[in-house]
Amino acid sequence: MRVIVVGGGILGTTHAWQALKLGHEVIHLERDELPRSASVRNFGLIWVSGRKAGPELQAALRARTLWEEISHQFPMMEFNPNGSLTLAKNEIEVGILDACLTKSDAVEREWRVLDKKETQQVNPALRGDYLASLWCPLDATVEPATVLTSLQSGLSENPRYKWRNKVEIRAITSDQQYVQAQSASDEVFEGDFLILCPGADHHTLFKEQFASAPIRQVRLQMMSTDIFPEKLTTSIADGDSLRYYPAYQGTNLEALPAQAPIAAEKNMQLLLVQRSDGTLTIGDTHEYELPFEFALDEGPYEYLHEVASSLIGKKLPPILRRWDGIYSQRIDGEIVDRRAIFPNVITVTGPGGRGNSLAPAIAEQTFEEIQRGGSGGNSKL
Repeated sequence: MRVIVVGGGILGTTHAWQALKLGHEVIHLERDELPRSASVRNFGLIWVSGRKAGPELQAALRARTLWEEISHQFPMMEFNPNGSLTLAKNEIEVGILDACLTKSDAVEREWRVLDKKETQQVNPALRGDYLASLWCPLDATVEPATVLTSLQSGLSENPRYKWRNKVEIRAITSDQQYVQAQSASDEVFEGDFLILCPGADHHTLFKEQFASAPIRQVRLQMMSTDIFPEKLTTSIADGDSLRYYPAYQGTNLEALPAQAPIAAEKNMQLLLVQRSDGTLTIGDTHEYELPFEFALDEGPYEYLHEVASSLIGKKLPPILRRWDGIYSQRIDGEIVDRRAIFPNVITVTGPGGRGNSLAPAIAEQTFEEIQRGGSGGNSKL
């Protein structure tokens, strides 16, 4: 069976990987020379700790397993099972961490609350202003700058995989049996099934369907510092993350002190990951109202740099790069937006900031639905 995958981001690439895993032939199309959107403008986090209890957590746990499988299949991909520490700076935050351990899924997440000395045994570079941490050894990272090129290079060794970049698809048609994708240069690609992973582009293909979907665009700002001379052995989150990740609901969040004004205004939390080259990726903000600002706002960068410095215990290296990005987010609590445009054409988007974390599991679920005839799909795959 020939499957056309449109979109070279993390969702498109993991769908291509899953299709090959199931024995299909894949044509993988990307409009840019290399993907340049949210899939390369993120932390590279594979995040279990903060995921919502229920199907989302189960998807995260499955994705974590699949990411490890992918890393064994493609050893050139940089996969780091480094875990994460969420740092508490006051007694209320510590109380929320303690309450997390009473949750029914705490064991599944492998959570532990560590005091400062125990935290430093896990990550010796954390010598700053905090009292305790929530340790999740299941969290991991990949390198956003290279993960897609590594995967596509590995996939290209399979004779059933064909990668085409600089191909912008302008029209997709189906006669219910076969599907055609026509490019801006009038090249036509034919297949038995097509999966469109458009990211935050809700306006080019099937915009009428996306206009009625429960999805929105979200803008974030992030940064990268110069090389940090010490090894950060884990990813790091601050206490404001407790406000934003659904895993912590029901743990007396209303008792948290007010955020700093700029953090509240920009819907901010601190996430920090050290890249393989020693630089630090730090973020992030969340902007929900269209139209988005076109300029980068310096205030959040200065604030997050200070917060991260206070937790580590010394001033971080200077900021070298600043960027923003836009991703697609489902707004009703569901993990992803899948919709059947035709019986053999499915769109997949809307995982929000969970895209990198959940992508392999989302792709696996897509093909399970297709095989069951769900999402309007037929059962011929």
